Amino acid sequence: MAEDFHRPTRFSNDWFERVEGDVDPVVRLQLASSTAHALLSRVRSGADPEVVERILHVAREHGIDTVAELWSQARPHSLPGTLWRVHLLHALVTQRAADVAHLYQRGADALPTAAPVVAGVPSPASPDEMRALSETILRGVFAGDFAMALERAAAFAVVTAAGAVEAAHADEPLHPERASERTRLAARLTDIADDLRVCARLWRADDLD
Repeated sequence: MAEDFHRPTRFSNDWFERVEGDVDPVVRLQLASSTAHALLSRVRSGADPEVVERILHVAREHGIDTVAELWSQARPHSLPGTLWRVHLLHALVTQRAADVAHLYQRGADALPTAAPVVAGVPSPASPDEMRALSETILRGVFAGDFAMALERAAAFAVVTAAGAVEAAHADEPLHPERASERTRLAARLTDIADDLRVCARLWRADDLD
């Protein structure tokens, strides 16, 4: 899903490497579910601002790769699968903020839908605004309206995907390889957006496991 932007760095701790190599897939999925529920429950139960800020700092400076790799094989419409997709979007913005801002603005200019309004990024979009949006989404996941944060993340993905399609069309005559990369990125972002919208509905129905 994430080959068009860097997969988050693999955690190098020996224990985690053993989990990756030795634990069967069923147990790994159980670990993915338990870590996702534990993380979200621990933070959201008290919504302690200091705890939230520490998590945001870790995500901003180092990513949350320690546990996110466990989530990567989870079902798309599950809590760990949801957090994995949010993590992918955060990684995309962290690693390619300027490119994302460019694609997002192209998408916002092209789309006749309300997606740019839902995403809530001022126009013209800048790399700093992309980073701020990513952090706002994470803050919503850990301390705010979870479903709304997912819908905002989905809207961001939709707009950026539209921009990637526009850029691909423009690149095709002279830069076909870059156009292909943009097209693949648009497809991945569209899939992520679709999954996040489903997960938002499941969360509101208290049915996101």
